[in-house]
Amino acid sequence: MAAIAGAGILLGDVAFAFLVAFCAAAMASEWTRLSSAGRFGPPGWLAVVVPLACVALAHLDRTVAALALAGAGAVVALGMARAMERPAPAWAAAGVLYVALPVVALVWLRGHDASGERMILWLVLAVAASDTGAFFAGRLIGGPLLAPRISPKKTWAGLGGAVAASACVGIAVSALDGLAPPAALLALAGAVLAVVAQAGDLAESAFKRHFGAKDASALIPGHGGMMDRVDGLVAAAACLAVFQWASAGTVLSWR
Repeated sequence: MAAIAGAGILLGDVAFAFLVAFCAAAMASEWTRLSSAGRFGPPGWLAVVVPLACVALAHLDRTVAALALAGAGAVVALGMARAMERPAPAWAAAGVLYVALPVVALVWLRGHDASGERMILWLVLAVAASDTGAFFAGRLIGGPLLAPRISPKKTWAGLGGAVAASACVGIAVSALDGLAPPAALLALAGAVLAVVAQAGDLAESAFKRHFGAKDASALIPGHGGMMDRVDGLVAAAACLAVFQWASAGTVLSWR
């Protein structure tokens, strides 16, 4: 999975857009099947098509149109689910937004130049490090649980390990990439994104627990579904995109 992600990033913006589109389709399918007791139907197809169209629009630098489409798709999905008398139709709308908004964020952050490529590579490495740091710190240190009602394994020590590992990645990236932001800034950004990624992981766990599922799907043997693999990344990407938009890209900037 890591090799595929790395290839998608390094082979250019078009390859990255295709990779994001594949992940979006898988996530939308998993969300729909979980939230509608295995039934797909028109709301499910809408949940897949809208994020794919959003990826295309974002790649063509039509980000505002992509966001508008995501909002409109959520409204239509809600109406469809109600018309078909699906239980809890709000989940259909939430699924469109959960998938579409982060994929727009990822494609927008990547852009079409080398600076976007470097930023996305750092983001993926930081989130992967946060997962690894959380796992090992949780296993080695243990201690009080972070959210026992949602995840019986996540600990506060694990959260500390996630923050430390992601911050270390920021320092390493800054040292290795002469065009990267200063080490202290990238370490701080990584630490914040580690917390956001862990929150995204917990949110996805809460969603699965609500519907009585252990994994989002069996797409990746031994590792669950696509949502299980990218739950932290989608949260971190959305957060980073909002920050970059609000700061006009002047704070975290690859020169």
